[in-house]
Amino acid sequence: MTQEPYILITADTHGGGSHAQYREYLDPQWREAFDEWRGGYKNPSQEHYGSKKMRNWDCSIRNTDQDNQGVVGEVVFPNTVPPFYRKSIVTAHPPKPEDYQRCLAGIRAHNRWLKDFCAEDPLRRAGIGLILPNDFDEAIKDIEFIAKSGLRGGVLLPLIPPDAYWLKPLYHPAWDRVFAAIQDHGLVINQHTGQGLPDYGEGVVAESIWIQDVASYYGQAGYRHLLMAGVYEKFPKLKHILTESGCYWVPAILKQLDRAYYAIKSGALGEMNYAGMELPLKEPPSEYAKRHCYYGASFPSKADLAGIDEIGEDHVLWGNDYPHYEGTFPYNLQSLRLTFGDMPDSRRRKVLGLNDAALYNFDLEKLKPRAAKFGPTPAQVETPLPREEIPRDGACYLFRDALGEAS
Repeated sequence: MTQEPYILITADTHGGGSHAQYREYLDPQWREAFDEWRGGYKNPSQEHYGSKKMRNWDCSIRNTDQDNQGVVGEVVFPNTVPPFYRKSIVTAHPPKPEDYQRCLAGIRAHNRWLKDFCAEDPLRRAGIGLILPNDFDEAIKDIEFIAKSGLRGGVLLPLIPPDAYWLKPLYHPAWDRVFAAIQDHGLVINQHTGQGLPDYGEGVVAESIWIQDVASYYGQAGYRHLLMAGVYEKFPKLKHILTESGCYWVPAILKQLDRAYYAIKSGALGEMNYAGMELPLKEPPSEYAKRHCYYGASFPSKADLAGIDEIGEDHVLWGNDYPHYEGTFPYNLQSLRLTFGDMPDSRRRKVLGLNDAALYNFDLEKLKPRAAKFGPTPAQVETPLPREEIPRDGACYLFRDALGEAS
């Protein structure tokens, strides 16, 4: 087996501008309103100030961190709070009609900032642009901007919470125009854990329920909806990835979707009568998933990767979730040793970078010199991690579980 270093590409990082930066990227007519909004805004997480916050936009800090972790390429999701939002768009509700114009100005400021951020190191970065689901005409304009700006990470799909009564669900045919635009521009559909949940209210019980539901039912809703709506039958060039999701759950979900498909096709399921109904699918949902769906396994344990044999090793992408606390930074190599040490080298190379390159168009030849300098070798990854070397101060569940603590 070759000891050539891995071309380590993370399919899950986060970045965003500071408020001062975003102000410069706003359309001028919104800057006065932004100043008023900013005057009343308080960062809900005070610990985000300092070097960690600067990792969102400071290229020098960020590149040094990633190089030191052996990472030479990154897919960039949003992170900081855009203008007129209360929280990061990864976990924010879609705007209500009365807030839409302000929020649209905010996400467009982020997209402009992201264009310049990625242009500072286009070899390393694939940025994911933002759209809103309130107005499809405007969403298509933003898709065109994302494509023309070279944001090859693609589009963050806004999941629709069940209490967002003013919006059309993802399976509604009105979305076809949006999916057509994404396909026609050759962009990837990205989903990230955190969106699509109803408002649970405040308090520790609400937070605990949110934590449980975000990674399971609602985190997988867009996946189910697109498969059952026949989106990939209509738009056969689309690619869709669920990030920070693992892939252990996929075989069971696909069995459920196929069961529903065959029940409707046969006309009944128990007492349920489906006579005369027809889904817009020529094949079972699992067949479309094999061709169109990918899974971003951020900071995975071995258990998180349990579905890879059935899914296919070409469809799973590793991520370190930089700079989030729950990610593996600054203990990236330790995490790789815990999870990937006994994985076959050919599969390991795919999951740790080659699959990312294929989906997001990273230039492998140009990344090789960086990987030769910074990338981990098979010998390093295959070195077992004894208990005494497991990080005690890492917030990632991977390390806590390995130490026998509750995750």
